[in-house]
Amino acid sequence: MHIYKLGNISDKKTTLKALGVQSAGVSIMAKKMELFCFYIKDLKTPAANILKQDALSIGADLAVPSGVILCEKPMHDCMLIGTLKHIELLSHKELAQPFGLKKLAIELKKFLKTLHYPTQIMGVINANDDSFFKESRFVSDDAITQCEQMIKEGASIVDIGAVSSRPNADVVTVEEELLRMKPICDAIASKKLYEKAVFSIDSYTPEVIEYALKSGFTLVNDITGASSEELIRLCIKYSAKLCIMHMQGTPQTMQTNPLYDDIMVEVSQFFEERIAKCEALGLARESLLLDVGIGFGKTLEHNITLIKNLAHFKSFGCELLIGASRKSMIDKITPTHTSERLSGTLAIHLKAVENGANIVRCHDVKAHQQALRVQEALL
Repeated sequence: MHIYKLGNISDKKTTLKALGVQSAGVSIMAKKMELFCFYIKDLKTPAANILKQDALSIGADLAVPSGVILCEKPMHDCMLIGTLKHIELLSHKELAQPFGLKKLAIELKKFLKTLHYPTQIMGVINANDDSFFKESRFVSDDAITQCEQMIKEGASIVDIGAVSSRPNADVVTVEEELLRMKPICDAIASKKLYEKAVFSIDSYTPEVIEYALKSGFTLVNDITGASSEELIRLCIKYSAKLCIMHMQGTPQTMQTNPLYDDIMVEVSQFFEERIAKCEALGLARESLLLDVGIGFGKTLEHNITLIKNLAHFKSFGCELLIGASRKSMIDKITPTHTSERLSGTLAIHLKAVENGANIVRCHDVKAHQQALRVQEALL
C-alpha cells in the first residue's frame, strides 16, 4: 500500500468520477473536499455561542476567543471553518436564528452564488499619451487593431479609457476625453466588434460613457466607485454592467500617505454602501462587478492584505475584478522597471484568481491566457 497527500483539486467531481465513485455520491463527496474559512468581525456574543454549537452539530467549527462562553464582551471576532456542505447547511440553518445570524446566513448564500463565475481576461487599452505603461497607449486605428489582437489572444473583455488614472495624473477636460474616445467608439460600432467581445469604458464622465454605451459598450469601469447617480442611471438606461472600484482620495492625492484603521473592514463598508446605492436606484446586484482598487490609495501592505483575502469580497455575490498589471507594488517588492514587471504581474494575478477573482484586467493578454490555462490544468 502507498499513500500520498493530494494538492488542491479544482474539478472535484471529475476527479471523483475518474476514481469510479458512483454518480449519487459524487456531488455529496465533492462538497466535503473543499474547506472554507470566513472571518467574522464584531459578531454578537450570544450569536457566537449559537453559531459555535450549530457549527459543531454538523461537523464544522467556529474559532472564538476564550471569553466568548462567559460573555465577557458584547462582541467578538470569530472564524467560521467548514466544508462547502457545511456552509450550505449553515446558510439555511442560521436564517431562523436571532442576534444578527440571519444576516450572516444571507451573506453566506451570496458567497455560494459566486463560486461558479468563469475566469475572464480583460485587456487594457489606453487612448492617451500619459498612461504609466507606455506600451498600453494606442489611438484611433491603432487602438482598433490592438482590440482585435487582444480578442484573438483570448480577451473576452476589452477595457478602453482616454484619461490616465496613475498617481498625480493630469486632469483632462470632458471635451478632450470625448475627442480621444469618439473615433475608437465609432470604429467599434461600424465593425461590430462588440459581437466578438464585451467592451468596457474606463471613465467616470457621463458624456463619454453615454457615447460609448450607444456604440456597443456594455460595461462601465468606474474608478470613482458609483459615486455619481447619473452614471448609475446610464447603466440602467442602456442595460450595462457597472464595475465599482474602491479608491481612497483621487488620482492626484491617493498615494499621499494612505491610511486605514482596518482596510478589509473599510473596503467592505464602501462596497456595502455603494451596492445599496445602486440597488436603491434600480441597478441589480447581478449587474455589478467589484474591484478592490490595487494601488489606488493603498500602500504595499494594504495591497497584499486585499489580495490575500479577496475571497472575503465574494460574500457580496458579485463578480470580482483584479487589476495589478505592471503596477508599482511589484517594484516595491523587487525593484524593477515598468517594462519588466510581467512576471510579477502574473504572480499576483494567479494568486488573486486562486483567492476568488474571476476577471483579470491586464496589459499582456497572451501571457495571461497561457498562465491561466496552465494554472487551471494544475488545479
